Amino acid sequence: MSFFDKMFGNNDSKVNSSSRIKWNNLTQLQQLDSIVEESSDTPVLIFKHSTRCSISRMALKGFEREYAIEEDDAKAYFLDLLAHRDISNEITSRFGVMHQSPQILLIKNGEAVFYASHSNIDATTVKEKL
Repeated sequence: MSFFDKMFGNNDSKVNSSSRIKWNNLTQLQQLDSIVEESSDTPVLIFKHSTRCSISRMALKGFEREYAIEEDDAKAYFLDLLAHRDISNEITSRFGVMHQSPQILLIKNGEAVFYASHSNIDATTVKEKL
């Protein structure tokens, strides 16, 4: 493993298996309909990640390291932007949030009530917004 892989992670699209987050892979456009429905009962998080970007990898690792939200308090989705740009485009359209990468969105009652990108992605802030 190279120095940069140790620092930033490799470009593998798989989420770190040691993560405390139970990620649900967002791979189908139709899942957005389910997310809207789910968000009326439980807040939904969407993490948009570019698997080839070291900044995105650092933001993801930091978010996972700080994450302290109980599984029943929010449902987390992981979007691999390189594999599913169409879903990212639909998120922009549906929730009115300009595309950025990396990016976290908090969806409640079918609406994006909070979002952040790059170094502003902070698990503590997300937890406070729940």
